[in-house]
Amino acid sequence: MMTSALSVTAADVPSCVTADSTSLCARVYEWFGLDWLADNAQAFVATPLRIVLIIVVAAVARVLINRSIRRLTERTASGQVPTILKPRRTKGATNHQQVVEQVAARRTQRAEAIGSVLRSFASIVVFFIAVVLVLGELGINLAPIVASAGVVGVALGFGAQNLIKDFIAGIGIILEDQYGVGDVVDLGEASGTVEAVGLRITRLRDVNGVVWYARNGEVLRVGNKSQGYAQVVIDMPVAHDTDLERCRTVMQEVGDAVYAEPEWAEVLLGEPESLGVEAITPQAIVMRLQVRTTNADQWRVGRELRMRLQERFATEDIRIPVMVTPAAVGPS
Repeated sequence: MMTSALSVTAADVPSCVTADSTSLCARVYEWFGLDWLADNAQAFVATPLRIVLIIVVAAVARVLINRSIRRLTERTASGQVPTILKPRRTKGATNHQQVVEQVAARRTQRAEAIGSVLRSFASIVVFFIAVVLVLGELGINLAPIVASAGVVGVALGFGAQNLIKDFIAGIGIILEDQYGVGDVVDLGEASGTVEAVGLRITRLRDVNGVVWYARNGEVLRVGNKSQGYAQVVIDMPVAHDTDLERCRTVMQEVGDAVYAEPEWAEVLLGEPESLGVEAITPQAIVMRLQVRTTNADQWRVGRELRMRLQERFATEDIRIPVMVTPAAVGPS
């Protein structure tokens, strides 16, 4: 009787327990005493635990990577003003502070944009790796899935190549700081003030109020009129019989008078220069005056100088020739 009882008991014990007393099956049977749970320990215990571990590791890795990227972007955003972006000459503490704040704001925007892209890319990579590992733990054959994903990726690559081109170009524009919000730029087909810089589209508004949307991948060249400093160039046509040396002196005096006024001294980054004769045409002789200013005030300075030059020319009796177009000439 005793032998029979022992044989029945041995028959009820799962085979994995008798085969290896240190296996997971034996441990589960020892803990819970359930033969069905011990027989399926791999499916009900080991696999779920590994999946949970993969998810936890992926979540922790994502948090650590995002934190590292955030610290890197914050350190970049709080750096010193690059020498190349500083104006060659600043006049007054207020103007210098404006330049520093402008450069710092641009650097902060650029760092935040790049940080957002890096965090999104890191999250996608971590999520993809975690999904692949979880599917492997579930016993799903990944070869057909990878092959299908490769075919879909190639199809999307051909179909969305312009979109991908725009995104890559947008990242380059942001990284290289080609232009930012508030800059006045010339993109070829469109020019105006930049209102938004995205990874795919740049939005700008021209002087007539028209909003232009330029795809970053189609931007072949950029003329930025607002980076570092601006150069105001005034060309004044005068008659051929004008005393050119006297005219050059008058233009220099007008520029010096503007430079000496406190209101304009804060926005002028250098003394105005009367360069003399710039061009000689059949209609007039062109005299040039130039001055370096801050970005935001270049048009205001240009208008003021033109107005004062016109008034001074009238006082000094320096004639500006009237340009007569063929269409304006009546029949003889």
